[in-house]
Amino acid sequence: MSPLPLSIAFATALALSLLVKFWLSSRQIRHVAAHRAQVPAAFAGSVTLSAHQKAADYTIVRARFGLLALAFNAVVLLGWTLLGGLNALNGWVLDASQALPADWQPMGYQLGLVAAFVLIGGLLDLPWELWSTFRIEQAFGFNRMTLRLYIADMLKGLGVGVLLGLPIVALILWLMGAMGPLWWLWAWVAWMSFQLLVMVIYPSVIAPLFNKFEPLADEFLKTRVEGLMARCGFAAKGLFVMDGSRRSAHANAYFSGFGPAKRVVFFDTLLSKLSGDELEAVLAHELGHFKHRHITKRIVLAFVMSLAGLALLGWLSAMPAFYLALGVQPNFDAPNDALALLLFLLAGPVFSFFVTPLASHFSRRDEFQADAYARAQASGADLSSALLKLHEDNAGTLTPDPVYARFYYSHPPAAERLAALAS
Repeated sequence: MSPLPLSIAFATALALSLLVKFWLSSRQIRHVAAHRAQVPAAFAGSVTLSAHQKAADYTIVRARFGLLALAFNAVVLLGWTLLGGLNALNGWVLDASQALPADWQPMGYQLGLVAAFVLIGGLLDLPWELWSTFRIEQAFGFNRMTLRLYIADMLKGLGVGVLLGLPIVALILWLMGAMGPLWWLWAWVAWMSFQLLVMVIYPSVIAPLFNKFEPLADEFLKTRVEGLMARCGFAAKGLFVMDGSRRSAHANAYFSGFGPAKRVVFFDTLLSKLSGDELEAVLAHELGHFKHRHITKRIVLAFVMSLAGLALLGWLSAMPAFYLALGVQPNFDAPNDALALLLFLLAGPVFSFFVTPLASHFSRRDEFQADAYARAQASGADLSSALLKLHEDNAGTLTPDPVYARFYYSHPPAAERLAALAS
Protein backbone atom coordinates (compact mmCIF):
# COMPACT_ATOMS: atom_id res chain seq x y z
CA MET A 1 0.00 0.00 0.00
CA SER A 2 1.22 3.50 -0.84
CA PRO A 3 1.66 5.82 2.16
CA LEU A 4 0.12 8.78 0.28
CA PRO A 5 -3.57 7.91 0.85
CA LEU A 6 -2.92 7.44 4.57
CA SER A 7 -1.07 10.76 4.75
CA ILE A 8 -3.92 12.51 2.97
CA ALA A 9 -6.50 10.88 5.26
CA PHE A 10 -4.59 11.95 8.37
CA ALA A 11 -4.03 15.52 7.15
CA THR A 12 -7.68 15.84 6.09
CA ALA A 13 -9.00 14.51 9.40
CA LEU A 14 -6.68 16.82 11.33
CA ALA A 15 -7.68 19.90 9.31
CA LEU A 16 -11.38 19.08 9.55
CA SER A 17 -11.23 18.41 13.29
CA LEU A 18 -9.42 21.71 13.85
CA LEU A 19 -12.00 23.62 11.82
CA VAL A 20 -14.85 22.03 13.79
CA LYS A 21 -13.16 22.72 17.14
CA PHE A 22 -12.45 26.36 16.28
CA TRP A 23 -15.99 26.83 14.97
CA LEU A 24 -17.59 25.31 18.06
CA SER A 25 -15.41 27.28 20.49
CA SER A 26 -16.09 30.52 18.61
CA ARG A 27 -19.83 29.84 18.82
CA GLN A 28 -19.53 29.20 22.55
CA ILE A 29 -17.62 32.43 23.16
CA ARG A 30 -20.07 34.55 21.16
CA HIS A 31 -23.17 32.96 22.66
CA VAL A 32 -22.02 33.25 26.27
CA ALA A 33 -20.85 36.85 25.74
CA ALA A 34 -24.18 37.79 24.13
CA HIS A 35 -26.12 36.54 27.18
CA ARG A 36 -23.74 37.90 29.81
CA ALA A 37 -25.72 41.02 30.68
CA GLN A 38 -28.83 39.32 32.04
CA VAL A 39 -29.60 36.28 34.14
CA PRO A 40 -31.84 33.84 32.22
CA ALA A 41 -35.47 34.17 33.27
CA ALA A 42 -35.58 30.61 34.63
CA PHE A 43 -32.82 31.48 37.13
CA ALA A 44 -33.71 35.10 37.90
CA GLY A 45 -34.82 34.34 41.43
CA SER A 46 -31.97 32.01 42.36
CA VAL A 47 -28.79 33.27 40.65
CA THR A 48 -27.36 36.75 41.12
CA LEU A 49 -26.20 38.85 38.19
CA SER A 50 -22.65 38.97 39.57
CA ALA A 51 -22.48 35.16 39.78
CA HIS A 52 -23.90 34.83 36.26
CA GLN A 53 -21.35 37.28 34.87
CA LYS A 54 -18.49 35.59 36.69
CA ALA A 55 -19.50 32.27 35.12
CA ALA A 56 -19.70 33.89 31.69
CA ASP A 57 -16.28 35.51 32.06
CA TYR A 58 -14.74 32.26 33.33
CA THR A 59 -16.21 30.31 30.42
CA ILE A 60 -14.99 32.83 27.85
CA VAL A 61 -11.47 33.05 29.26
CA ARG A 62 -11.12 29.28 29.36
CA ALA A 63 -12.49 28.94 25.83
CA ARG A 64 -10.05 31.51 24.44
CA PHE A 65 -7.20 29.84 26.27
CA GLY A 66 -8.38 26.53 24.84
CA LEU A 67 -8.16 27.94 21.31
CA LEU A 68 -4.52 28.90 21.86
CA ALA A 69 -3.74 25.48 23.34
CA LEU A 70 -5.54 23.82 20.43
CA ALA A 71 -3.41 25.65 17.87
CA PHE A 72 -0.24 24.83 19.79
CA ASN A 73 -1.11 21.16 20.12
CA ALA A 74 -1.89 20.94 16.41
CA VAL A 75 1.56 22.31 15.59
CA VAL A 76 3.15 19.82 18.02
CA LEU A 77 1.21 16.94 16.44
CA LEU A 78 2.36 17.94 12.97
CA GLY A 79 5.89 18.28 14.31
CA TRP A 80 5.85 14.77 15.72
CA THR A 81 4.35 13.21 12.58
CA LEU A 82 4.48 14.72 9.10
CA LEU A 83 7.38 17.05 9.90
CA GLY A 84 9.55 14.18 11.16
CA GLY A 85 9.91 14.90 14.88
CA LEU A 86 9.26 11.34 16.02
CA ASN A 87 11.52 10.02 13.27
CA ALA A 88 14.36 12.22 14.52
CA LEU A 89 13.78 11.23 18.15
CA ASN A 90 13.69 7.58 17.14
CA GLY A 91 17.05 7.87 15.40
CA TRP A 92 18.62 9.60 18.38
CA VAL A 93 17.33 7.02 20.89
CA LEU A 94 18.33 4.15 18.62
CA ASP A 95 21.89 5.49 18.42
CA ALA A 96 22.04 6.09 22.17
CA SER A 97 20.83 2.55 22.89
CA GLN A 98 23.93 1.11 21.23
CA ALA A 99 25.77 1.87 24.47
CA LEU A 100 23.65 -0.71 26.30
CA PRO A 101 24.65 -4.39 26.58
CA ALA A 102 23.55 -6.30 23.49
CA ASP A 103 20.87 -8.29 25.32
CA TRP A 104 19.32 -5.11 26.70
CA GLN A 105 19.33 -3.10 23.50
CA PRO A 106 15.98 -4.08 21.89
CA MET A 107 13.83 -3.44 24.97
CA GLY A 108 16.06 -0.64 26.26
CA TYR A 109 15.72 1.21 22.96
CA GLN A 110 11.94 0.86 22.91
CA LEU A 111 11.41 1.86 26.52
CA GLY A 112 13.83 4.74 26.03
CA LEU A 113 11.83 5.95 23.03
CA VAL A 114 8.54 5.86 24.95
CA ALA A 115 10.12 7.55 27.99
CA ALA A 116 11.71 10.30 25.89
CA PHE A 117 8.44 10.93 24.05
CA VAL A 118 6.45 11.16 27.29
CA LEU A 119 9.05 13.43 28.91
CA ILE A 120 9.16 15.84 25.96
CA GLY A 121 5.36 15.88 25.76
CA GLY A 122 5.11 16.65 29.47
CA LEU A 123 7.59 19.52 29.17
CA LEU A 124 5.67 20.97 26.22
CA ASP A 125 2.39 20.81 28.19
CA LEU A 126 3.85 22.21 31.40
CA PRO A 127 3.63 25.96 30.58
CA TRP A 128 -0.01 25.57 29.60
CA GLU A 129 -0.87 23.72 32.79
CA LEU A 130 0.93 26.32 34.89
CA TRP A 131 -0.88 29.19 33.18
CA SER A 132 -4.25 27.47 33.57
CA THR A 133 -3.69 26.78 37.27
CA PHE A 134 -1.85 29.86 38.48
CA ARG A 135 -3.34 32.51 36.20
CA ILE A 136 -6.85 31.52 35.08
CA GLU A 137 -7.97 29.46 38.08
CA GLN A 138 -6.19 31.90 40.40
CA ALA A 139 -7.86 34.94 38.82
CA PHE A 140 -11.34 33.50 39.41
CA GLY A 141 -10.64 32.43 42.98
CA PHE A 142 -10.54 28.68 42.39
CA ASN A 143 -6.87 27.80 42.72
CA ARG A 144 -5.51 27.02 46.18
CA MET A 145 -2.50 25.12 44.92
CA THR A 146 0.94 26.42 45.87
CA LEU A 147 3.87 26.02 43.52
CA ARG A 148 5.50 23.72 46.06
CA LEU A 149 2.42 21.48 46.17
CA TYR A 150 2.21 21.52 42.38
CA ILE A 151 5.81 20.34 42.07
CA ALA A 152 5.26 17.69 44.75
CA ASP A 153 2.19 16.38 42.90
CA MET A 154 4.14 16.32 39.65
CA LEU A 155 7.00 14.34 41.19
CA LYS A 156 4.59 11.90 42.83
CA GLY A 157 2.75 11.46 39.55
CA LEU A 158 6.04 10.79 37.80
CA GLY A 159 6.91 8.19 40.41
CA VAL A 160 3.56 6.45 40.08
CA GLY A 161 3.91 6.54 36.30
CA VAL A 162 7.32 4.88 36.47
CA LEU A 163 6.29 2.22 39.01
CA LEU A 164 3.02 1.32 37.30
CA GLY A 165 3.37 2.53 33.72
CA LEU A 166 6.83 1.26 32.89
CA PRO A 167 6.09 -2.43 33.66
CA ILE A 168 2.85 -2.52 31.67
CA VAL A 169 4.46 -0.74 28.71
CA ALA A 170 7.38 -3.20 28.83
CA LEU A 171 4.95 -6.13 28.96
CA ILE A 172 2.93 -4.88 25.99
CA LEU A 173 6.07 -4.23 23.95
CA TRP A 174 7.32 -7.72 24.77
CA LEU A 175 3.98 -9.22 23.73
CA MET A 176 4.07 -7.26 20.47
CA GLY A 177 7.41 -8.81 19.61
CA ALA A 178 6.96 -12.31 20.98
CA MET A 179 3.37 -13.44 20.44
CA GLY A 180 3.09 -13.38 16.65
CA PRO A 181 0.22 -11.94 14.58
CA LEU A 182 -2.26 -12.24 17.46
CA TRP A 183 -0.10 -10.26 19.89
CA TRP A 184 -2.88 -7.64 20.13
CA LEU A 185 -5.21 -10.14 21.82
CA TRP A 186 -2.66 -10.95 24.51
CA ALA A 187 -1.85 -7.26 24.90
CA TRP A 188 -5.56 -6.55 25.40
CA VAL A 189 -5.77 -9.14 28.17
CA ALA A 190 -2.71 -7.61 29.85
CA TRP A 191 -4.07 -4.06 29.51
CA MET A 192 -7.52 -4.91 30.85
CA SER A 193 -5.98 -6.79 33.79
CA PHE A 194 -3.86 -3.76 34.53
CA GLN A 195 -6.88 -1.44 34.38
CA LEU A 196 -8.83 -3.63 36.81
CA LEU A 197 -5.85 -3.75 39.15
CA VAL A 198 -5.61 0.05 39.17
CA MET A 199 -9.34 0.33 39.95
CA VAL A 200 -8.84 -1.89 42.98
CA ILE A 201 -5.69 -0.27 44.38
CA TYR A 202 -6.43 3.35 43.51
CA PRO A 203 -8.57 4.22 46.58
CA SER A 204 -6.24 2.76 49.21
CA VAL A 205 -2.81 3.03 47.58
CA ILE A 206 -2.62 5.74 44.91
CA ALA A 207 -5.15 8.41 45.96
CA PRO A 208 -3.72 8.78 49.51
CA LEU A 209 -0.39 9.78 47.98
CA PHE A 210 -1.99 13.01 46.83
CA ASN A 211 -4.79 13.72 49.31
CA LYS A 212 -5.80 13.04 52.88
CA PHE A 213 -8.90 10.90 53.39
CA GLU A 214 -10.63 10.93 56.74
CA PRO A 215 -13.77 9.00 57.76
CA LEU A 216 -16.93 11.09 57.62
CA ALA A 217 -17.23 12.51 61.14
CA ASP A 218 -20.75 13.98 60.93
CA GLU A 219 -22.75 11.16 62.53
CA PHE A 220 -26.12 12.58 61.46
CA LEU A 221 -25.02 12.87 57.84
CA LYS A 222 -23.35 9.47 58.03
CA THR A 223 -26.60 7.88 59.24
CA ARG A 224 -28.55 9.52 56.42
CA VAL A 225 -26.04 8.42 53.79
CA GLU A 226 -25.93 4.85 55.07
CA GLY A 227 -29.73 4.75 55.13
CA LEU A 228 -29.85 5.97 51.53
CA MET A 229 -27.32 3.36 50.41
CA ALA A 230 -29.25 0.63 52.23
CA ARG A 231 -32.47 1.65 50.43
CA CYS A 232 -30.61 1.58 47.13
CA GLY A 233 -28.95 -1.77 47.81
CA PHE A 234 -25.43 -0.32 47.60
CA ALA A 235 -22.52 -1.43 49.77
CA ALA A 236 -19.34 0.61 50.21
CA LYS A 237 -16.19 0.07 52.20
CA GLY A 238 -16.45 3.46 53.86
CA LEU A 239 -17.47 7.13 53.73
CA PHE A 240 -14.55 9.53 53.46
CA VAL A 241 -13.89 13.25 53.28
CA MET A 242 -11.07 14.39 51.00
CA ASP A 243 -9.09 17.61 51.49
CA GLY A 244 -9.93 18.94 48.03
CA SER A 245 -9.67 22.49 49.35
CA ARG A 246 -5.86 22.16 49.43
CA ARG A 247 -5.83 22.45 45.64
CA SER A 248 -9.08 23.98 44.45
CA ALA A 249 -12.31 25.63 45.53
CA HIS A 250 -14.27 23.43 43.15
CA ALA A 251 -16.58 20.96 44.91
CA ASN A 252 -17.33 17.36 44.04
CA ALA A 253 -18.24 13.89 45.31
CA TYR A 254 -17.47 10.55 43.74
CA PHE A 255 -17.29 6.80 44.11
CA SER A 256 -13.94 5.13 43.64
CA GLY A 257 -12.68 1.60 43.64
CA PHE A 258 -14.01 -1.60 42.20
CA GLY A 259 -15.88 -4.53 43.69
CA PRO A 260 -15.48 -4.70 47.48
CA ALA A 261 -13.02 -1.79 47.44
CA LYS A 262 -15.71 0.80 46.54
CA ARG A 263 -15.83 3.87 48.74
CA VAL A 264 -17.78 7.13 48.81
CA VAL A 265 -15.67 10.29 48.82
CA PHE A 266 -16.89 13.82 49.56
CA PHE A 267 -14.73 16.87 48.90
CA ASP A 268 -14.53 18.98 52.03
CA THR A 269 -15.56 21.93 49.85
CA LEU A 270 -18.80 20.12 49.01
CA LEU A 271 -19.68 19.51 52.67
CA SER A 272 -19.24 23.21 53.40
CA LYS A 273 -21.59 24.30 50.61
CA LEU A 274 -24.52 21.88 50.63
CA SER A 275 -27.10 21.04 53.26
CA GLY A 276 -27.71 17.49 54.44
CA ASP A 277 -30.77 17.16 52.19
CA GLU A 278 -28.82 18.41 49.19
CA LEU A 279 -25.89 16.08 49.89
CA GLU A 280 -28.27 13.14 50.11
CA ALA A 281 -29.79 14.09 46.75
CA VAL A 282 -26.36 14.41 45.11
CA LEU A 283 -25.33 11.02 46.46
CA ALA A 284 -28.61 9.53 45.25
CA HIS A 285 -27.74 10.79 41.77
CA GLU A 286 -24.38 9.01 41.91
CA LEU A 287 -26.10 5.86 43.15
CA GLY A 288 -28.41 6.16 40.16
CA HIS A 289 -25.43 5.56 37.90
CA PHE A 290 -24.77 2.27 39.70
CA LYS A 291 -28.46 1.32 39.75
CA HIS A 292 -28.67 1.73 35.97
CA ARG A 293 -25.26 0.05 35.57
CA HIS A 294 -23.81 3.05 33.76
CA ILE A 295 -20.38 2.42 35.27
CA THR A 296 -20.39 -1.24 34.26
CA LYS A 297 -21.54 -0.38 30.75
CA ARG A 298 -18.78 2.20 30.37
CA ILE A 299 -16.16 -0.26 31.56
CA VAL A 300 -17.41 -2.88 29.09
CA LEU A 301 -17.45 -0.30 26.29
CA ALA A 302 -13.90 0.72 27.16
CA PHE A 303 -12.85 -2.93 27.02
CA VAL A 304 -14.47 -3.40 23.61
CA MET A 305 -12.98 -0.20 22.21
CA SER A 306 -9.55 -1.16 23.54
CA LEU A 307 -9.82 -4.54 21.83
CA ALA A 308 -10.83 -2.93 18.54
CA GLY A 309 -8.04 -0.37 18.81
CA LEU A 310 -5.36 -2.96 19.51
CA ALA A 311 -6.63 -5.15 16.67
CA LEU A 312 -6.39 -2.17 14.33
CA LEU A 313 -2.89 -1.43 15.59
CA GLY A 314 -1.96 -5.07 14.99
CA TRP A 315 -2.96 -4.67 11.35
CA LEU A 316 -1.33 -1.27 10.82
CA SER A 317 1.94 -2.08 12.56
CA ALA A 318 2.78 -4.69 9.91
CA MET A 319 2.44 -2.14 7.10
CA PRO A 320 5.48 0.02 6.17
CA ALA A 321 3.03 2.54 4.69
CA PHE A 322 1.62 3.23 8.17
CA TYR A 323 4.99 4.55 9.37
CA LEU A 324 5.91 6.37 6.16
CA ALA A 325 2.48 8.06 5.98
CA LEU A 326 3.06 9.61 9.42
CA GLY A 327 6.57 10.85 8.80
CA VAL A 328 8.63 7.95 10.18
CA GLN A 329 11.15 5.83 8.32
CA PRO A 330 10.95 2.37 9.94
CA ASN A 331 14.18 0.52 10.59
CA PHE A 332 13.49 -3.16 10.15
CA ASP A 333 16.85 -4.04 11.67
CA ALA A 334 15.37 -2.95 15.02
CA PRO A 335 11.94 -3.56 16.59
CA ASN A 336 9.35 -0.99 15.54
CA ASP A 337 6.73 -1.84 18.15
CA ALA A 338 7.27 1.31 20.24
CA LEU A 339 7.15 3.42 17.08
CA ALA A 340 3.86 1.82 16.03
CA LEU A 341 2.38 2.32 19.50
CA LEU A 342 3.35 6.02 19.64
CA LEU A 343 2.14 6.75 16.12
CA PHE A 344 -1.19 5.11 16.90
CA LEU A 345 -1.56 7.19 20.08
CA LEU A 346 -0.79 10.34 18.09
CA ALA A 347 -3.07 9.67 15.14
CA GLY A 348 -5.94 7.88 16.89
CA PRO A 349 -7.50 10.91 18.66
CA VAL A 350 -7.61 12.82 15.35
CA PHE A 351 -10.07 10.29 13.95
CA SER A 352 -11.91 9.39 17.17
CA PHE A 353 -12.77 13.07 17.71
CA PHE A 354 -15.67 12.72 15.30
CA VAL A 355 -17.54 10.32 17.60
CA THR A 356 -17.47 12.90 20.43
CA PRO A 357 -21.08 14.07 19.95
CA LEU A 358 -22.31 10.48 20.06
CA ALA A 359 -20.45 9.77 23.30
CA SER A 360 -21.73 13.06 24.74
CA HIS A 361 -25.31 12.18 23.82
CA PHE A 362 -25.24 8.85 25.67
CA SER A 363 -23.51 10.43 28.65
CA ARG A 364 -26.22 13.10 28.93
CA ARG A 365 -28.86 10.37 28.69
CA ASP A 366 -27.21 8.60 31.62
CA GLU A 367 -27.23 11.83 33.64
CA PHE A 368 -30.97 12.29 33.07
CA GLN A 369 -31.56 8.71 34.23
CA ALA A 370 -29.45 9.24 37.35
CA ASP A 371 -31.34 12.47 38.10
CA ALA A 372 -34.66 10.66 37.81
CA TYR A 373 -33.42 7.98 40.18
CA ALA A 374 -32.29 10.65 42.66
CA ARG A 375 -35.71 12.29 42.48
CA ALA A 376 -37.34 8.96 43.33
CA GLN A 377 -34.97 8.06 46.16
CA ALA A 378 -34.41 11.50 47.69
CA SER A 379 -35.80 14.82 46.49
CA GLY A 380 -35.85 16.45 43.09
CA ALA A 381 -36.11 19.88 44.70
CA ASP A 382 -33.03 19.26 46.85
CA LEU A 383 -31.08 17.97 43.85
CA SER A 384 -32.11 21.05 41.85
CA SER A 385 -30.99 23.30 44.69
CA ALA A 386 -27.66 21.46 44.96
CA LEU A 387 -27.05 21.64 41.21
CA LEU A 388 -27.68 25.38 41.21
CA LYS A 389 -25.22 25.88 44.07
CA LEU A 390 -22.59 23.76 42.34
CA HIS A 391 -23.09 25.61 39.06
CA GLU A 392 -22.61 28.90 40.84
CA ASP A 393 -19.66 27.78 42.96
CA ASN A 394 -17.92 26.18 39.97
CA ALA A 395 -18.77 29.13 37.68
CA GLY A 396 -20.58 26.93 35.18
CA THR A 397 -22.31 29.00 32.54
CA LEU A 398 -26.10 28.90 32.43
CA THR A 399 -26.15 29.98 28.77
CA PRO A 400 -23.95 27.62 26.72
CA ASP A 401 -24.22 27.60 22.96
CA PRO A 402 -26.70 24.82 22.09
CA VAL A 403 -24.55 23.34 19.31
CA TYR A 404 -21.42 23.40 21.47
CA ALA A 405 -23.31 21.75 24.32
CA ARG A 406 -24.70 19.03 22.07
CA PHE A 407 -21.22 18.26 20.78
CA TYR A 408 -19.17 18.39 23.98
CA TYR A 409 -21.28 18.39 27.12
CA SER A 410 -21.24 15.11 29.02
CA HIS A 411 -23.84 16.57 31.41
CA PRO A 412 -27.05 18.29 30.28
CA PRO A 413 -27.04 22.11 30.41
CA ALA A 414 -28.43 23.40 33.71
CA ALA A 415 -31.67 24.69 32.20
CA GLU A 416 -32.52 21.33 30.62
CA ARG A 417 -31.51 19.38 33.69
CA LEU A 418 -33.55 21.46 36.13
CA ALA A 419 -36.55 21.46 33.78
CA ALA A 420 -36.44 17.66 33.63
CA LEU A 421 -36.27 17.46 37.43
CA ALA A 422 -39.24 19.76 37.77
CA SER A 423 -41.37 18.04 35.13
